[in-house]
Amino acid sequence: MTTRRSKRRPRIVGVIASPADLDRALRVRRPPDLFELRLDCLVRMDDQLKRLLPKLPAPLIITARHPREGGAGRLSLSQRRKLLARFLGHADYLDVELRSASVLRSLLALAKKKKVRRIISFHNFKSTPNARILAAKAREAKSHGADIFKIATRTDTPMELGRLLDFITKNRVDVPLAVMGIGRLGAISRVLLARAGSVLIYASVGAVTDVEGQMSVEQLRALGFARETGEPLESIPPRHLPFARHA
Repeated sequence: MTTRRSKRRPRIVGVIASPADLDRALRVRRPPDLFELRLDCLVRMDDQLKRLLPKLPAPLIITARHPREGGAGRLSLSQRRKLLARFLGHADYLDVELRSASVLRSLLALAKKKKVRRIISFHNFKSTPNARILAAKAREAKSHGADIFKIATRTDTPMELGRLLDFITKNRVDVPLAVMGIGRLGAISRVLLARAGSVLIYASVGAVTDVEGQMSVEQLRALGFARETGEPLESIPPRHLPFARHA
C-alpha cells in the first residue's frame, strides 16, 4: 500500500552544530518548528547544554552522528551512546543512523519507553542510490521502529535528484519520510522534496552553513514553509510529526 503523503507543510528543523548556532537558537524571535542538536559537534559544551537546553523555544531532536555519516570528532560507539543517553530526557526525537540501529537497539527501546520519537537516518555524501535500494533501507528502518525515516544523499546531477523524487513519490513503505539532497542541487532538492511529501526540511539557524545546499531557516520562511502565526501545533497529525512527547 502506498504511503499517503500529507498535504500539510513540512516542518522546519533548525540545526545546532556549533556554540554560535546554540546562541542564535536561544535568542531567535521566530523559532523553527524543531531544533536538531548535533551532540557530536558540541562535546565540549556538555555541562552548559544541560543548563541551556530547557531554554530552547522549540522541541528538540538529538543526534550524535556516526563518523562515516558526517559525524564530528570521530566519536566511538560508546561515546555516542553515552551522549545520547545523557540528553535523552531533553529530547522529543532521537535520531540514530540505520547503520547503528542494531547496536543501539537498547537506546531506541528506552526512547520508545520514554515516548521519545525515533528518527532512523541514512546519509550518503558520495552519491544517491536508486529508488529500489532506498526502499529497502526504508523497510529496514521501519523494522527498527522508525517513526520517521530520514534520507540525505548527494545530488549534484539531475539524475541523482530524480532518484530521490522517484523514491518519495512511489514510496510503498508505511513510514513518514524526511528526504533531502546535498550538493549542487541541494537547495532545489529540499524545496521539491518538501513539496513532494518530505515531512521535515533541515536548515541552518544562521546565514552561513558548511552543508552544501542547505538553506537557512529565514530563507525557508521566505519561501512559505514557516508556520503561520496562530497555527496550533495540535493540528499536526501525530502519525506525521507529533510535537508533544506525550501526545
